[in-house]
Amino acid sequence: MAKVQDFLPGVKKYRPDADEAAVAGIVKHLGIALANPNGDSALVSCSDPSELERVRNSWLKKKLGRSESDAELDGAIKSVCETMKDDRRKGRVVFYYLLAENYGVLSDLH
Repeated sequence: MAKVQDFLPGVKKYRPDADEAAVAGIVKHLGIALANPNGDSALVSCSDPSELERVRNSWLKKKLGRSESDAELDGAIKSVCETMKDDRRKGRVVFYYLLAENYGVLSDLH
């Protein structure tokens, strides 16, 4: 089972003062998808349109309850892709954390 400690260093690379409870909430939400931290389900591919659509629909709309236009949500996703551009392998927990932070909803993940 995935542990917060497995993913916290990745988040802290971008946010040294990361909200550990929010990271724990993301890890819990993703559950089995994180069973293999190096597997495809634990990573986000910014070059795969279907993957980015899944992030928009499953994470931003469904889990975070965002109601902005698809274009605006896609802009937030693109911004995180840009932030993480130097990471060849973009961890899903880090990616989701940065999106939640962007919308000011980290405390909702506790």
